[in-house]
Amino acid sequence: MTKRKALMAGNWKMNMNAVEGCRLAADVAAQCNKGYDDREVLLAPPFTILSEVSHALEGKGILTASQNVCWEENGAFTGEIAPNMVKDAGGSAAIVGHSERRHIFGESNEMINKRVKGGLAGGLMIILCIGETLEEREADRTFTVLEEQVRKGLDGVDTGQMEKIVIAYEPVWAIGTGKTASKEQAQEVHAFLRGLLDRIYEKDVADTTRILYGGSVKPANVNELMAQPDIDGALVGGAALKADSFGSIINFQ
Repeated sequence: MTKRKALMAGNWKMNMNAVEGCRLAADVAAQCNKGYDDREVLLAPPFTILSEVSHALEGKGILTASQNVCWEENGAFTGEIAPNMVKDAGGSAAIVGHSERRHIFGESNEMINKRVKGGLAGGLMIILCIGETLEEREADRTFTVLEEQVRKGLDGVDTGQMEKIVIAYEPVWAIGTGKTASKEQAQEVHAFLRGLLDRIYEKDVADTTRILYGGSVKPANVNELMAQPDIDGALVGGAALKADSFGSIINFQ
């Protein structure tokens, strides 16, 4: 079986000013066990401090990402950030399709697909977020919803481009609620997603694409989640805002 390098990503959402962000970034870097070569660490600060945080992490081996990205390189797109702007600020990746973008700001699968392709064209790694609501899970529609989000989100993305794609499964009912999918529930979904990638692309893509879990990941549950064969990392929200808790997550056993 292909060995996939874990990706432990912290999404700061709409938190941190420049001073706080640079301090947190430095504290997170200090928490990283430099003996590991089987995992990567990524931080996604707000757009306004991406440059400062990226500079603070220079030489630390930690990636930075924007929390969204536009499909255009410039133009009349008020409030957006272009791929070249992300790279100019030191970022090498972008989160796309987060549930808060889908459910608070109304971003459709079609818009998210434009963001995915625009970010890829601009040379960024894309973390494509997918996830079902509690109502969809209770209606036994989890796999139907996720398949639609994956197929529409990756529409037009070819096999070669998939090396720059990371999938992040975040059950909407577990984000910021303190609820977490059990390790069995999470593994079941991740195994389904890997099989779906096999059907859409080929076995090599399915074997090498990293699939992260997100949704109230914390030091108390990270080890059991990361022990699952198809969970390749975590996309962490609240617990990434404190260096000690995120450090414990990064340093899972």
